[in-house]
Amino acid sequence: MTVLPLPRPHSRPRRRRAALGALAAACCALAVSPAAASAPPAPRPAAALAFTDDFNGPAGAAVDGGKWQLETGDNVNNHERQYYTSGTKNAALDGQGNLVITARKENPANYACWYGRCEYTSARLNTAGRFTQAYGHVEARMKVPRGQGMWPAFWMLGTDIGSVGWPNCGEIDIMENVGFEPGTVHGTLHGPGYSGSGGIGAAYTLPGGEAFADNFHTFAVDWSPNKVTWSVDGRVYQTRTPADLGGRQWAFNKPFFLILNLAVGGYWPGDPNGSTVFPQKLTVDYVRVTGG
Repeated sequence: MTVLPLPRPHSRPRRRRAALGALAAACCALAVSPAAASAPPAPRPAAALAFTDDFNGPAGAAVDGGKWQLETGDNVNNHERQYYTSGTKNAALDGQGNLVITARKENPANYACWYGRCEYTSARLNTAGRFTQAYGHVEARMKVPRGQGMWPAFWMLGTDIGSVGWPNCGEIDIMENVGFEPGTVHGTLHGPGYSGSGGIGAAYTLPGGEAFADNFHTFAVDWSPNKVTWSVDGRVYQTRTPADLGGRQWAFNKPFFLILNLAVGGYWPGDPNGSTVFPQKLTVDYVRVTGG
């Protein structure tokens, strides 16, 4: 099992990430308040699917190893508090067509983190070496956790991260949510000269005080040469092109791989507190990629 490196430090007390941590900063933040929709959109034609995982299987089963690998370790770069584990303790099918990534306040294996004995465990999955693609429609239908310190994400990194490092490889954050903003998600681009606090992105906010943890929602990007468009439940809320980068390099015209994870704590979300209930779960109905 490959364990990806931790290629990026983050200077700002707000966001995270790398190949064992990649951040998203919603610079140029834009709050959008559309109507919520909990029903899944109609599937795209099967012939157009380049990648799909509906997470069908018996309760407690592992994810398909032909599609996903589990990363292990902690993440000092973002000061996250969890240790990402292998096996099915923190990432398993629920027998109802979902992948459940579970963050637990426990450490029975005595994992060591950057701050000492780890206080939490969780999981992080990626498709590196299994599925990569340039361009297409990339979406996941998910129900996020709730609570201070929770940090679920669905995102992508350039496949050349091992040779050029982060942020030169490029990062597309399709969805990030932090527990202190229960009704808001963020979509962000990171690349050379616009990473960390300089990431280019926007925020999408549900109406009427609704929380993303209340229902499933579909998070997607439509990605083509020199253009990325984000949507929630089919509603577009931002589009980015090289014109948004002020002359800096566009790092998104090449293959990327997918990542799903649930972090606990860190610079951006802050750490859990006495109000945070564990375990918390990121429930993923499906992941699909079409086109290319």
